[in-house]
Amino acid sequence: MEQTNSQVQTLFLHDDGVIPNNPTLPVLIYQGVWADNPSLAEQTMNDHHWGNSWINGVFDYHHYHSNAHEALAVISGSVQVILGGENGHVVTLQAGDVVVLPAGTGHKRLQASLDFRIAGAYPAGMNYNTRIGDPSERPRAVREIRQVPVPDNDPVYGSDGPLLKLWGKRTDAKQD
Repeated sequence: MEQTNSQVQTLFLHDDGVIPNNPTLPVLIYQGVWADNPSLAEQTMNDHHWGNSWINGVFDYHHYHSNAHEALAVISGSVQVILGGENGHVVTLQAGDVVVLPAGTGHKRLQASLDFRIAGAYPAGMNYNTRIGDPSERPRAVREIRQVPVPDNDPVYGSDGPLLKLWGKRTDAKQD
């Protein structure tokens, strides 16, 4: 894992043959950004144009979304997830932490506290699919992952957030 600043870490994951992950974009981990008031996470993500939100948990099986990026904000408790597939990277998140998963990133809950709850949201309220690594879905999923655009806003910081720099979205000039 690479530290990019005091609050955001990047994690590059590679295709493991079952879970494609994202070939160009890293996972972003924001530690403690909403530690003082994690209950504001869902509304703040919505205010930053990450919508189609929900509050629940994380599936206990490997899955990914091939047609949308996903922001997950822990609003209570803690969770240990594995990112990237069966031999991926184990991450522990607690209330106030956010992880942004680029399209194709595998994730699975390993364990969670009894009070664990998480808010999920998607750029511009995109509808998302759920893929589980079935070989028959792979060719289409790999194509879809490459077509998902970089969001216009960071789910935590909005139009001036680190996601835009780390994922290559220009904010200083008109885009071509």
